Amino acid sequence: MATTKKTEEMVSLREALGEFKETKNIDRATMMSVLEECFRSVIARTYGTDENYDVIVNPDKGDFEIYRNRTVVEDGEVEDPNMEISLSDARKVEDDYEVGEEVTEQVHFSEFGRRAILTLRQTLASRILELEHDTLYNKYKDREGELIAAEVYQTWKREALLLDDEENELILPRTEQIPSDFFRKGETARAVIAKVDNTNGNPKIYLSRTSPLFLQRMLEQEVPEINDGLITIHKIARIPGERAKIAVESYDERIDPVGACVGVKGSRVHGIVRELRGENIDVINYTPNQKLFIVRALSPAIVNSVELNEEAHTANVYLNPDQVSLAIGKGGLNIKLASMLTGYTIDVFRETQEDDTDDVSLDEFTDAIEPWIIEELKKLGMQTARDVLGASREFLIQKADLEEETVDEVLSILAAEFE
Repeated sequence: MATTKKTEEMVSLREALGEFKETKNIDRATMMSVLEECFRSVIARTYGTDENYDVIVNPDKGDFEIYRNRTVVEDGEVEDPNMEISLSDARKVEDDYEVGEEVTEQVHFSEFGRRAILTLRQTLASRILELEHDTLYNKYKDREGELIAAEVYQTWKREALLLDDEENELILPRTEQIPSDFFRKGETARAVIAKVDNTNGNPKIYLSRTSPLFLQRMLEQEVPEINDGLITIHKIARIPGERAKIAVESYDERIDPVGACVGVKGSRVHGIVRELRGENIDVINYTPNQKLFIVRALSPAIVNSVELNEEAHTANVYLNPDQVSLAIGKGGLNIKLASMLTGYTIDVFRETQEDDTDDVSLDEFTDAIEPWIIEELKKLGMQTARDVLGASREFLIQKADLEEETVDEVLSILAAEFE
């Protein structure tokens, strides 16, 4: 019965060693060191010390050897049976031992008892988990900002779980997904490694598809001139899933940086646009001249002049009335991205023509037109009565999102001002 029990314990122990041996990404030296550390921990708990023990681990065969070293003392003078052995007992091992010599004997771990074996299994399991966490953290800690492709394993309302080639878990929060992203289990998703968190020794890798770096890394893949150092990306401004502006510069006069990034008929950005769920990409030439940079950032609008306040980082931009709506863009996207790209808060002003001196600001009509309606008209770049009267009725209905009766009433009020 005792033999059967010991056999079961050794099988259990070999299973523990087998689990450790199969653990991925752990090198041989680390494996042997940790196994020895675990054995010594159990020995120290059992006998109070492990200093007089030699532990030899063979992870390839899944076995080990333990030897205990004890000092020979006179019969009847043994105070610590773990550290000392009597002369008569020593001579049962070898008949020529003398007092003061050291006796080395092999100890079978099964003799330590079931509790010691269970403790070893638990210790090994804990150390395996720690090593896996350390390995994962070390693998990703220096890869922040790197583009990665991983398999979608599970999706939830707040995040998606992806697996890399070694089945490590990667987290893609909903806040880092493009609004129109929709992933199915098993498909491959691309993202940039945004952050590696190692709180409490439990590493978590967070991905992002909304970061400007995600767009930058894809451009680096598609445009060889960027990888070769011939073109530099100075700044990227994104409203994920809607629109992006990229400022690029070439260090070779023979290379057009905008043309190189866009490609023939947009060939280099088409794939990126699809990956970004239809996000429109504007590529402009970077310049250290801030006024000119702001002018380019507001493209496709044509700017007449720019006044800068460098201390406050604000810019007043003057345009012809028909360019204001282009500068602002649909939903204000163009001017918002231009501000993000240049770092300046941009205010748009229309240049008044000589024949518009009798024009009236929309703010003068707050007693006859509800303020929210005036604000909607201003979002379209309209500041004066003539701006509104110069637009078509259909344009106002569609773009200002106003009822037909409301538009007719506004037009009537404004027209009466000039009759």
